[in-house]
Amino acid sequence: MVLSVPLRRLGPVSEPSDPNDQFDDIVDTETDRDPDLAVIEAGSRTLRTQGGPPQGDPVPSRPEDPELDKALREVETELSTRWGETKLEPSVKRIAALMDVLGEPQRAYPSIHITGTNGKTSTARMIEALLGAFELRTGRYTSPHVQTITERISLDGAPISAERFIETYQDVKPYVELVDAREEYRLSFFEVLTGMAYAAFADAPVDVAVVEVGMGGTWDATNVIDGSVAVVTPIDLDHTDRLGGTTGEIAGEKSGIIKQGATVILAQQPVDAAQVLLKKAVEADATVAREGMEFGIVSREVAVGGQLLTLRGLGGEYDNVFLPLHGAYQAHNAAVALAAVEAFFGIGAEHARTLDVDTVRRAFAQVASPGRLEIVRSSPTVILDAAHNPHGARATAEGISEAFGFSRLIGVVSTSGDKDAKGLLEAFEPIFAEVVITANSTPRATDVDALAATAVEVFGEDRVVVEPRLDDAIEAAITLAEEEAEFGGAGVLVTGSIFTVGDARLLLRRG
Repeated sequence: MVLSVPLRRLGPVSEPSDPNDQFDDIVDTETDRDPDLAVIEAGSRTLRTQGGPPQGDPVPSRPEDPELDKALREVETELSTRWGETKLEPSVKRIAALMDVLGEPQRAYPSIHITGTNGKTSTARMIEALLGAFELRTGRYTSPHVQTITERISLDGAPISAERFIETYQDVKPYVELVDAREEYRLSFFEVLTGMAYAAFADAPVDVAVVEVGMGGTWDATNVIDGSVAVVTPIDLDHTDRLGGTTGEIAGEKSGIIKQGATVILAQQPVDAAQVLLKKAVEADATVAREGMEFGIVSREVAVGGQLLTLRGLGGEYDNVFLPLHGAYQAHNAAVALAAVEAFFGIGAEHARTLDVDTVRRAFAQVASPGRLEIVRSSPTVILDAAHNPHGARATAEGISEAFGFSRLIGVVSTSGDKDAKGLLEAFEPIFAEVVITANSTPRATDVDALAATAVEVFGEDRVVVEPRLDDAIEAAITLAEEEAEFGGAGVLVTGSIFTVGDARLLLRRG
């Protein structure tokens, strides 16, 4: 080890807003949660889940057919020669050129466009589930993937097959090469995948696309669509080198997805972000619905396997909605998703009614969000969560404390080098008895020694263990969790990066 300190190792329709409302009132609602909407303890806490992890896995594994797996790896290898997702030239010029030669496939269907710092993928999955429950054919594009690249493009609620992914790539490849030859820079990895998604959705064809931005909004490759509904999940500091150093500056980039005449669904936001987003909405003559004002959470109760919600949508209340996900932040994601789907169907504007509540309940009850407070084993309970910045880590820590009540929780952490590792570790420090520092399999992983040094600053030397290999780190964490005869109340949380979660899922045979 390079560290200078020794570290242990282990082998009805809502009323319209008054136009004379003061902005301060809006800001207060955007930034402060009503304590009356806090968790109602339902007496259903458990120290660990009963019967192990849920059956079925929404994340695909590698193809079992060796030839098909080889063909998929060849596509992945070709894509890997392009700029990765962390190298950007902020422009939609190249993706617009690709859409042009492909015949503008993104115009073949309406879209719901989602930006924000945290909660985008979970919100996208909820929107997809709701639309599907109302018998619409959906296409969903999200990033990054947890385990397999095919996860990024989904049809009818399921990732496209490896065969279809390969076929889609081969279909667009000649057009990609044509654009490459014309432009100063080749299309990036993310731009090609975005083109593939839009082409696959048009080919299906889908009734509606649910699209998550990759980064920012204005110049993100996804922003060649005209989303009739623009969703902004909570904004916080992330990618500050590219998006800006304040939440207001970041909101300026993300507000780029707000198109003329669209409906904008805003989650609760920091003051400066709310100002920027509302100003952009006015400029675009967009209709705005704000969490905490036009829609929101009426009540929530912690329940076994998730939470029971009453949501106030744009058209009225929806009670007895079971959401099989943990954490207050997922309840807020659910409120945002419901409002987005209501807006897509014209509720709150053209129609003064609610969606069918039984259909809404059925849709939410089937939602899964891999890698978000996901239980993957019991005895002791091992949970995976893709929190990768301080805002996400705080939400995860609150969710863990609320839903599980562990008497001893061990963290396994590997972050990406461009993230605020210290802020993330500080968010987890109150709930971790000890932390095992490790590395995931990507080149972007933070150096183990550097991350361990940061962990020592936060936790102190006695609470930090270092295991460079993730499999050894998980084993060490389980050993620590079971110490001192606290097996019944022990838990392990693997977190820090979506890549860490993906690797852990594979190790724990979820795939």
